[in-house]
Amino acid sequence: MTTPAAVRRPSWAGRNYSLLTAAAVVTNLGSAGALIAAAFAVLDSGGDGGDVGLVAAARTLPLVLFLLIGGAVSDRLPRHHVMVAANALNCVSQAIFAVLVISGTPPLWSMMLLTALGGTGQAFFGPAAEGMLLSTVTGEQAGRAFALYRMAMQGAGLGGAALGGLLVAAIGPGWVLAVDAAAFAVAGALRSFLDVSHIPARKPGGGLLSDLRDGWREFIGRPWLWAIVAQFSVVVAVVGAAEAVFGPLVARDELGGAGPWGLALGAFGAGTVGGAFLMMRWKPRRLLLAGTLCVFPLAAPSAALAVPLPVWGLAAVMFVSGVAIEVFGVSWMTTMHQEIPEEKLSRVAAYDWFGSIAMVPLATALAGPAELAFGRSASLWGCAALVVVVTALVLLVPDVRNLTRRTASKEITGDSARADAPPVTPPVAPPLAPPVTPPVAPPLAPPVTPPASADAEGPVGRLG
Repeated sequence: MTTPAAVRRPSWAGRNYSLLTAAAVVTNLGSAGALIAAAFAVLDSGGDGGDVGLVAAARTLPLVLFLLIGGAVSDRLPRHHVMVAANALNCVSQAIFAVLVISGTPPLWSMMLLTALGGTGQAFFGPAAEGMLLSTVTGEQAGRAFALYRMAMQGAGLGGAALGGLLVAAIGPGWVLAVDAAAFAVAGALRSFLDVSHIPARKPGGGLLSDLRDGWREFIGRPWLWAIVAQFSVVVAVVGAAEAVFGPLVARDELGGAGPWGLALGAFGAGTVGGAFLMMRWKPRRLLLAGTLCVFPLAAPSAALAVPLPVWGLAAVMFVSGVAIEVFGVSWMTTMHQEIPEEKLSRVAAYDWFGSIAMVPLATALAGPAELAFGRSASLWGCAALVVVVTALVLLVPDVRNLTRRTASKEITGDSARADAPPVTPPVAPPLAPPVTPPVAPPLAPPVTPPASADAEGPVGRLG
């Protein structure tokens, strides 16, 4: 007899996929408001834009330092164990942050330390989570599965951001941070029930450094991969500085405070939900070309803050950029799922994350000095111009323009063969790009935007 659950749940949405999605929804409900709460906690304690930037930099610096180790560890240990341990650290650090804010005016160094602990947890969580999700989904419906996953997360972020802005204004940032800590506790409990009994033990390797070198060869041998990561090293840095530092300042001085800024972030969340809904139905043949073209609109929020537009105009711009980045996000996840071997997913994801966020600490730390030197409006226009320039440059890479969606799933072997996955016939996959001599990679300096709070997970697959 067919159970009601079987009727409601598509065949590709197995138990692990459902648990991962539910946990991500819980986390994002709490974390979306924490971006606003963390920034206003600094401002309420007497800090200025430079202090907000320092706290944001403290969050991302450990990400840069520990991401590669986190990726190697996640390909060696059961990924769900790494995820649960990271959630525990996120929960504790955010709870202490909340207590300090509620009980008084925390010193700047304590807020930086606690956000750094959250960033450390994220360094291990991100690669493990991405590898776990990508290896959980099989078949030609992978793109739809990723879109639904991201739509659920973004929907939670939409409600969380709008509610978070209102709660910060009504009851203060400390209680919003406390809700975020509780959400991490619930999400970690859900992830502890993930079933990985069907995944065979990893083969003994040559050590952590050997694993990192193997992941680097996989990363640098694919021009589309390192080119887009280099592009996002700039995009994530300037968008992160605009939204984490300049956005709250513009909201405070020009828009009326935390409430309007929460509304703008909520509009971005609504856009990402719309973009994910679109990607459940649209399957662009040239995955990376479609995705990269949709990075251009990410310049618009910085320009809107530079003017600045009224709240309704900023919200409209944020909505459009949310739609666009979700098209990129689903296209990127589908490409990674299609092209990267399962047993190397976490390591490659770690290089992806590392390259994408390595410049964020510098950008956020320099946002305050840049405002003093050039003015807030000029700094924001500079952010917008950088997004346009680097996105235009990455379109010069042939693989970015020409890599196409396969008509059948790649062969599922080893760890990616799920117990609950329907059998698939190994396809005759088109060859990957011909071997190339590893280029001299451009400097690879988390989260569309860095993680939303001190410990926010952010959607898997970069900006969100």
